[in-house]
Amino acid sequence: MITPHKVTCPWLSFLASVLAHGSMSSRRAGGLLRGVTLLLWFSVAVGAEFKGFRRFSEAQEVERRSVFEEQWFTQRLDHFNGADRRVWKQRYFVNEAYYTPGGPVFLMIGGEGPANPAWMKAGTWLTYAQKLGALCLMLEHRFYGESHPTADLSTNNLRYLSSRQALADLAHFRSVTAERRGLADRKWVAFGGSYPGSLAAWLRLKYPHLVHASVATSAPVHAAVNFPEYLEVVWRSLASENADCPVLVRKASGTLAELLKDPKSYDNVTKDFNLCSKLKIQTEMDSAYFLETLAGNFMDVVQYNEDNREFEGARGTNITIKVLCGVMADTSLGDPYARYAAVARLVMDTFSIKCLNASYEGYRRDMTDASWSGPAAGGGRQWVYQTCTEFGFYQSTDSPNQPFTGFPLVYHVKQCGDFYNVSAEQLAEAVAQTNELYGGYDIRSTRIVLPNGSIDPWHALGVTRDISPDLPAVFIQGTAHCANMYPARGEDLPQLALARDHIFLLLQSWLKQ
Repeated sequence: MITPHKVTCPWLSFLASVLAHGSMSSRRAGGLLRGVTLLLWFSVAVGAEFKGFRRFSEAQEVERRSVFEEQWFTQRLDHFNGADRRVWKQRYFVNEAYYTPGGPVFLMIGGEGPANPAWMKAGTWLTYAQKLGALCLMLEHRFYGESHPTADLSTNNLRYLSSRQALADLAHFRSVTAERRGLADRKWVAFGGSYPGSLAAWLRLKYPHLVHASVATSAPVHAAVNFPEYLEVVWRSLASENADCPVLVRKASGTLAELLKDPKSYDNVTKDFNLCSKLKIQTEMDSAYFLETLAGNFMDVVQYNEDNREFEGARGTNITIKVLCGVMADTSLGDPYARYAAVARLVMDTFSIKCLNASYEGYRRDMTDASWSGPAAGGGRQWVYQTCTEFGFYQSTDSPNQPFTGFPLVYHVKQCGDFYNVSAEQLAEAVAQTNELYGGYDIRSTRIVLPNGSIDPWHALGVTRDISPDLPAVFIQGTAHCANMYPARGEDLPQLALARDHIFLLLQSWLKQ
């Protein structure tokens, strides 16, 4: 996720409350990033990410906080208005376990959800830190987690939420922390995955005097209103397991779309997908929301397929592309539509979801609640705002080369108007400005490495070929979103282990420059 609700890696922690409420949608790009309804079921247990927010068990949270206490940094509200003197408290974490005097400073960038302290305890960046004697810091993104710059999430206040402000937060944090800790002459390296991966690249681009190098994993650096390529990659990823798999998914999605046109079928559909209340399709938005919610079961599994996310509290990691395609190929379950419903029940059972809320009006009501205690305050309202005002990333069904039906670009764009009064014209202009500001695919800088996985749909908006010797890409066949960031394990693909080693050698070389 990186709609972008969905962008998403260590910080796409999506709405546990939405899950409890029964909605499996809310994905928009994140984290990175996945589509407008990217607040998805998949990340019920981690820190945050486009598509799903995660939550720790109480025991895990107590244990982690006892080791890495949260700390607070006084941050400016508006970095681009010198007359605005307002400040707020931004949360960060520190791990000094591996630091040796004279060593570098690693800065992990938070994204569209709560900063997850699990990353202060495990992850590839800590392996690098141990080898290089680095001090490790993680800064939570403004407006996410416990970092609340304003009294609420009103659209008026959300004008202070942007990648530009986030980068300025990082620059100010880096400058003040370096001065206070005597680290001004140390070399700083930025790390991030998904939307934070883009921030890592852009921090090096915009503040090269403050950041020596960056590791920008699964970074969707190119903004796009319409992102149909996401679902095209989903097709190819499913087909890599079984060529018939995406074909069966397309048949099932098409059958469901036809059933939604016939009110006489609503009782059966309600039962088949265990809806919380009888299905009501009164507008095209109702139909699109329901169809996207169910497609999300496949989208999220593909995005995080076989990623080693257990350490951060992720649930459902046993559901892989292989498992989904196995269900879709099981003729004993009935026709493709019946198998599609079986996938939905499998996901609901795995995440202990009692029933599915398929109401777009309910989703709209949640997303327009501007209170910090609201059902979308875990990151959904904020991230979708960023997609409407900066990135787009809308994973539409507009391409014929993908497996789903019924949630075209107009469905995603209308949400910007419904939630924030942002028009299609304003959205298009904002996306163009983002690419003008950062360069999109044509980023020009030095000492940025850009890893991506071939299974991850977000690689379509990332850099997968070397731009220059100092802007290398690492394209890892057979891996998913942010795979190289997670802790190593014995069953990792050989090319994943080689990619981690290659990134380390790049860092080692760059730190000598």
